[in-house]
This record gives sequence, C-alpha cells and structure tokens, in this order.
Amino acid sequence: MDDNRVSFRVHKEDLSDAVAWVARSLPTKNTQPILRAVVITVDDDGLEFAGFDYEVSSRVRIGAEVGEPGRVAVAGKLLADIVGNMPAKPVEVSSDGSKLLLQGGSARFELPLMPLDDYPQLPTLPEVTGTLSPADFVGAVTQVASAAGRDDTLPMLTGIHLEVTGSTMQLTATDRFRLALRTISWEPVAESVQAKLLVPAKTLLDNARTLDTHIDTPVEIAVGDTENIGGDGLFGLHSSNRETTTRMLDADFPNVQPLLPKSHTSMARVAIAPLVEAIRRVSLVADRNAQIRMQFRSGEVTLFASGADSGEATETVEAEFEGAEGLLIAFNSGYLKDGLAVIPTDDVVFGFTEASRPAIMIPASDELPAPGADGTFATPQTEFTYLLMPVRLPG
Repeated sequence: MDDNRVSFRVHKEDLSDAVAWVARSLPTKNTQPILRAVVITVDDDGLEFAGFDYEVSSRVRIGAEVGEPGRVAVAGKLLADIVGNMPAKPVEVSSDGSKLLLQGGSARFELPLMPLDDYPQLPTLPEVTGTLSPADFVGAVTQVASAAGRDDTLPMLTGIHLEVTGSTMQLTATDRFRLALRTISWEPVAESVQAKLLVPAKTLLDNARTLDTHIDTPVEIAVGDTENIGGDGLFGLHSSNRETTTRMLDADFPNVQPLLPKSHTSMARVAIAPLVEAIRRVSLVADRNAQIRMQFRSGEVTLFASGADSGEATETVEAEFEGAEGLLIAFNSGYLKDGLAVIPTDDVVFGFTEASRPAIMIPASDELPAPGADGTFATPQTEFTYLLMPVRLPG
C-alpha cells in the first residue's frame, strides 16, 4: 500500500455521507492544521475515512471499486462541502502524490494533499463492554444532554454521567440549574459489571444525532475490559459501519441524589403542546429566557411574563392540579421549554414541594397519584426525571 497514491470509484451519496460524518467532529481551528484532515485508507475491502483531534476519533467504512490501494490525507470539511455539492453521479477519485482529483459528471476538483507523516496515531476501539438498542441510546442521550452544562471552566458539568449496575444504566447530567436523569436497560458482556463514567455530553449527543434508530443493529459500547472498565480513559461506540472514541472527563460528577425529592406537597398534569404554545406567546413581552411565573389552581395554570419596557402578558391553560391551592412558582423560560421538549408523552406531570424548592417534570402516566395519609404525594415511578430549580420570586 502506497501513501499518497490512491484511486477508486464510489457512489456519490455513500462518499458524501461518510465524509460528512467524519468531518462533523473535526476542529475548524487548530494550531496543528493536520488535525483538520480526513485520512482516506483504500484497501481491498473498500474505503475507510478517519479523523482525530486527540480528543475524539471517528472512523467509517464503505464499499467502493478500488483501483489502487493507498492512504492519503486531505482537508476534511472542504472535502465534505465539495462532495455534498457534486452531481448525483459516481465519483472517480485519484491522487498523483501532491493532489487529490475528484471527478463526478462534468464537475472536477483538485485538492492539495496533507502530509501523513504529521498525522497522529488513531486510538484503537476498546473492548466491547455491552450493547443496547439505537432507539434507547438516542432517546436517553437526547433527553439527558438537554441539562448538561456548557461552561468549560466546570468540566464535571459538561459531561453525561453513566452509572452502570449489571443490566441497568443510569444517565445523568446537570448544569446546577436543572438536572436530567434517565434509566435504561442494556446487555453487558458481564452481568456483574459496575462502573461510573463521565463522557463529554457534546460528543455523545453528536453521535446520537447521526444514528439510525430504525435499524436492528445494536449500538456497541466499548470502555475497556470489564474488570477495569474505563481504565484506559477512552469511551467508544460502534454502530454498523461507524465507530468513534472520545476521551472521558477526568473529573468528579456531583452527587445529585439528595436533590431529588421523595414526596411532593402538590402535583399537576398539563398537556405539553398547549403549554409550550402559551409559553411562546407570553414570552414575546419578556426578555430572552426571562422568568415565566406559573399560578396553579384547580383545573388550570395561568402563565405570566413581563419585560422592563415591553409590558406584560398572561394566558391560562387547562391543567389537573392536586394539593395546596394557589401555588405560584417561576422558572427560567428557556430551561422550562428544554424540559418540555424532551418529555416523550403528550402530557407532563409536575411535582412541587415549595415555590423556592426544585420541582420535577416527568412523563405522564394514567392519572395523578393520590395523596398519602400525611397529605403528600409520593414521587411516581418513572424512567425519566427533569428537575428544575425555580427562580426566586420577590418576597
């Protein structure tokens, strides 16, 4: 196999999908230009496209008509843009040692090759630790990532915490203002496996967004051997013809269990679609992500919003409500909408203790729970919980 010499013919859509998937995680700016490259390996089995920036690696394999095996590197995002806009015809690709030539239909492009000598060694996918369905993985990551922090000065809050106990996996994320927790089942290689992992939320979410949830092929999770799970510091995912690794966060995730209320003084059930529409309308007079006040009464919830120079708005939505009459609580409107967006049912159930204490949002079941002998409501059993800190009201 000769570096800098390749030739192959491939379907345009296959090439576009593969290059775009790798290029999505390449850095746009980096002190080392070579890290912006996608490495193309051509062998008798087809093509492999790979990218690596010392944190995240991506590899994907596709079939092709191979003329000359070899290995080349070329600017990844530029290649993705070019291939994505080429005619829907087979693409002929070849190199002459300094340039990569692409020709599809009447379109022709020449790109300078990048020096492979400068490219770092790609990490190897760790040993597979277990599998789960694409739908479960995508659903759980999407729900939990909604609460992950984005402040890199607090790295422990930018990750999704995965706690594995046998066949149960619990995913948790928080940015201190909200908390999302989801429990799913998976199939570990060893039933006795236990682990606590902290994986960058952005990387997990990027991967979840590209998975096909309609295929039967399970997602393989690879985090080292089951005796020392995660000991190599890499978290890997493999699905169909794609695999990726990311370096896990070397930080301690906070203990969030004490934040989750065991019981509630009042509970409400509201249809999500009309509630979201009402939030959108009353927010028109409020500053960006300003607070939304919610007044719960029997049969309804009234939303209030106001802005310093733009007036105020109210709207009332039907709601089931049980508990202390006239509960008034306020939330950041952006965080409230984020939570409603990842509740998978038509209705949401709220659980409240006090207007100054965190409230929970969970998927609705058949009916609100009945109060206990002390008048409080036990937290319903649920696979997903979104806990939201209220905004303190004056007085």
